[in-house]
Amino acid sequence: MKYSTVKTYRFLFTISFLFSVFCSFAQQNFGKIKGTITTSDGDAAAGVNVILKSSKYGTTTNDDGTFELNRVKANTYTLQISLTGYETTEQEVVVAESETSAITLQLKVSNKELHEVVVNGKKSILSKKTDYVARMPLKNLENPQVYSVIQKELLQEQIAVDIRSAVINAPGVTTKIYPSGGLEISFRGFSTGVNARNGMENMTGRSSISIDNAERIEVLKGPSGTLFGSSVSSFGGVVNLVTKKPFEGKKTEVSYTGGSFGLNRLALDINTPLTPDNKVLFRLNTSVNTEKSFLDYGFNKTFLIAPSLVYKATDKLTLSVDTEIYNVNNTRPTYGRSYAPGITNPTDLQIDYRKSLFHDDLDAKTSSTKVFVQAEYQLAKNWKSTTLYSFIDENVDRSYQYYTKWTSPTEVLRSVSRFGPISNQFTNIQENINGEFATGTIKHKLLVGVNYRFSKGTFNYGATPVLDTINVTKPFEPIRKKQVDAALSQLTWPVPDEQIFSVYASDVISFTDRLSAMLSLRLDNFVQKDLVDVPGYNQTALSPKLGLVYEVIKNQVSLFGNYMNGFQNSGPVNQPDGSLLVLKPVYANQYEGGVKVEAFNKKLSTTLSYYNITIDNATRTTPDGYSVQDGKQVSKGLDFEFIANPIEGFNAVLGYAYNDNRIVKSSDASIEGNKASGAPENVVNFWLSYKFQNILKDFGLGFGSNYVDKQYKFEDESFYAPSYSVYNATVFYEQPTWRLGVKFNNITNKEYWDSYGMAQTPANVLVNLTLKF
Repeated sequence: MKYSTVKTYRFLFTISFLFSVFCSFAQQNFGKIKGTITTSDGDAAAGVNVILKSSKYGTTTNDDGTFELNRVKANTYTLQISLTGYETTEQEVVVAESETSAITLQLKVSNKELHEVVVNGKKSILSKKTDYVARMPLKNLENPQVYSVIQKELLQEQIAVDIRSAVINAPGVTTKIYPSGGLEISFRGFSTGVNARNGMENMTGRSSISIDNAERIEVLKGPSGTLFGSSVSSFGGVVNLVTKKPFEGKKTEVSYTGGSFGLNRLALDINTPLTPDNKVLFRLNTSVNTEKSFLDYGFNKTFLIAPSLVYKATDKLTLSVDTEIYNVNNTRPTYGRSYAPGITNPTDLQIDYRKSLFHDDLDAKTSSTKVFVQAEYQLAKNWKSTTLYSFIDENVDRSYQYYTKWTSPTEVLRSVSRFGPISNQFTNIQENINGEFATGTIKHKLLVGVNYRFSKGTFNYGATPVLDTINVTKPFEPIRKKQVDAALSQLTWPVPDEQIFSVYASDVISFTDRLSAMLSLRLDNFVQKDLVDVPGYNQTALSPKLGLVYEVIKNQVSLFGNYMNGFQNSGPVNQPDGSLLVLKPVYANQYEGGVKVEAFNKKLSTTLSYYNITIDNATRTTPDGYSVQDGKQVSKGLDFEFIANPIEGFNAVLGYAYNDNRIVKSSDASIEGNKASGAPENVVNFWLSYKFQNILKDFGLGFGSNYVDKQYKFEDESFYAPSYSVYNATVFYEQPTWRLGVKFNNITNKEYWDSYGMAQTPANVLVNLTLKF
């Protein structure tokens, strides 16, 4: 029996060996062609037809613009690439035995068919191609971090007129407007703003931000201090706005949106080369917006102008300038500071849903100027230098902000604060070196960077005492500017200069074509300058990041795990004995694991992960008003994203997030174990759309919803915003040169509130007409 078995093994081994030898000899007469194709604006070109003329060989490019032709007979061929709306390109390619020929090509826009590019050349809403998340070219399946990418094509379909309605397409994301006017975005139990723009710092705390220059929005999940630092990331993650870039070819797009509550919005997008050789490219995005509030008082007026320029100085050096001026004149939302016992949520209050307690002559006027400059230089074949400079000047001329204290469901105390003039200036200089190399059979993708940040500002503030107490069930007058100005006491607060010097490095090590590890580290030195009566401080933080990825099915399914770190700098604080306690940076540490799938020829993309974020050294305030550093908070949960394009014209976006964010340790024993404020347990989003392909061709429908669980306003869980579901729908008709769409928001006319307890917009309609030249 044993002898027979040995003979069988020998026979199988011999057959296997001979088969391998035969195959190796058989393949010696063949070569391979691999390539990458990009569009004229530098994006990956998906679905491009690639053929070798006068042969049987042909294929199409993947979502990332790559293609591969295997078992090609050694010969000289003419490679032809074609895509509707672009010029057909041909290039000679030589295929040698047992060798791979590498091709890189860029499509050129056909002026004759340029209008078709706008429709047929759209980027898939499944695409997660980005160089900003990891600050290096890393595919989604290779990246151990969870992130979502919201493409402008989805925003156009939804007729999104602000960033707030755009970001809720990412799983777990909720939003609200700060009393100061900036946009607050929450996920994984923590809040942030749109604090990154093309990977660089983008402060918008008081001046808000426009959607009209957005190419896409990237939501990075988890503490991201290692690559972005404390001024950009929160413990929940980072929101990065990617702006529209100039590209080869001429295109003009004019868009008008009108709607409920007096909305009138006009946007213009012009792209054109400035030289015949396409070495200098220019793009201008501009918009103007006016609208009234759904309340009986309130308004919002904005103006944006955002020119950008790309100069291809040499084959190796490309310079780009991205600028923006954004002016806002509007009214702020009302913030409830306290509620009498027995008032547990906004439905207990007896005020009419559409009634304002304050007049809209108590307005806010802000402006922001932003300049971003980039120089990209190809050092060698696999090495690149990127030098970046940014300057942000954020100014508040005035900002009247409204506050209430509810003493009963019918009685409220009203007061107002006036902020401004305020100025904040942020300067960033950054240098990144990216490279690829190998140590034996192990491949490396390396990033080494250095960043210097400097900020300064001025701050003026005034506040009124309680102006009056009213019964909201009886007739009352809104508070007016004249009454507020007469009661204001103005103060000027000194603002210390700050500077941060950072160095960081990240190495993605590919042990095999399926197994890789990411090792990252950042060192931050934070310095706050002395003021007359306030000592400055100098603090250093070290932030590591580790990740592991294994592709179970190559280019389709990957398992990943990560350890990520975020930090916040904290200044020294006084103690009861008169001493000064030097606080350490507050650290948040995340452990996460999950699976990513990109399958069915890139028609499905999904991510599922579980995470745990722990803050062991949170700063808390003792009952006698002093700060100590021994608090603890734990945020854990589940993230799920599903995006699919199963058939031509049909798109599905689905997100679900579960989060349990609790105060584990606090000086106030009564809140230990309570949920953190503004952290809903369950958040669901979905959007389905279909553009008819045959009957009713070019006509389309869309439908979606957002569900948000109960959210506590305070950590004592005394007041909460109830859970809600909001449903939206759209119908549209699209042609190559124009598009008409109608959007129905909150179609059930749901009355609901954000986590601050601020009433949100009831049912409304938007009508959009876009012309493309």
